[in-house]
Amino acid sequence: MTTASPPPAVPGISPLPAARVRKRSWSGWLFIGPFMAVFAIVFIAPIAYSIWLSFFRNQLVGGNSFVGLANYAQALQDSQFWSSLFRVTLFLAVQVPVMLLIALLAALALDSGRLYGKSFFRISIFLPYAVPAVVASLMWGFMYGTRFGLVGNINDALGINLPNPLSPDLILASIGNIVTWEFIGYNMLIFYSALSVIPKSIYEAAEIDGASQLRLVTAIKVPAIRGALVVATIFSVIGSFQLFNEPSILQSLAPNSISTYFTPNLYAYSLSFSGQQYNYSATVAIIMGVITMVIAYAVQLRGMRKES
Repeated sequence: MTTASPPPAVPGISPLPAARVRKRSWSGWLFIGPFMAVFAIVFIAPIAYSIWLSFFRNQLVGGNSFVGLANYAQALQDSQFWSSLFRVTLFLAVQVPVMLLIALLAALALDSGRLYGKSFFRISIFLPYAVPAVVASLMWGFMYGTRFGLVGNINDALGINLPNPLSPDLILASIGNIVTWEFIGYNMLIFYSALSVIPKSIYEAAEIDGASQLRLVTAIKVPAIRGALVVATIFSVIGSFQLFNEPSILQSLAPNSISTYFTPNLYAYSLSFSGQQYNYSATVAIIMGVITMVIAYAVQLRGMRKES
């Protein structure tokens, strides 16, 4: 039987005692321990509890009893859940590209160095991100009003009849306008920060070769910030699937346009706090979490594949 021999000693360097090595290995946990404890309490524990709730059902006979995957089977056959999922998917497919394109154009304008009032322009675009989502939804909701808001005032002043932004046909676009207004500045800063670290020597070499400004954007700037584009897309995808504040606030202003299952998060909230169906609400939340994780991971793989 052979035994592992200790590593050869390096000349001039004395080996550390075993007790000191063990002490050093435990000292790292003293730094990350508080974070891990808080992370487990506020993140892991709620997820574990939601998963546990999803395996039970509060029945009239027998009380809260174990039903296995019955709640998941019910959710997969729930037309209201699929309707809300389709709605946020449509919202994502339209709103996210529009928002990221406008943010990218704003970042390119700032990075060009030819924009007059650059500092004012930057803070003006970022300022809406500092407005809480609830306040932004209330503000835009009152402007959308045809009887008391900006749309109504325009109709009265000009004698016209503008379409009602809070109607069932336009409510999704109206919410998309609010979300876009809120997060253009946030994504613009991500893109602008990525553009600011590109070496200036690359631009100088391209200009010597006769590259135009459009060529600099398409061949150098946009490919160089592909990682930032992927990150912003992932954040936007996650935010779209978590859409809650805007429809929840506008629901009181447009009750005929926003139902209790307008989005999956709003549906889960209504099931829990209005219907007292905590187990089924947890099931819907878990399914949406898995769907969001899968799609966000697919976006990441796609973006990294193009980057490589």
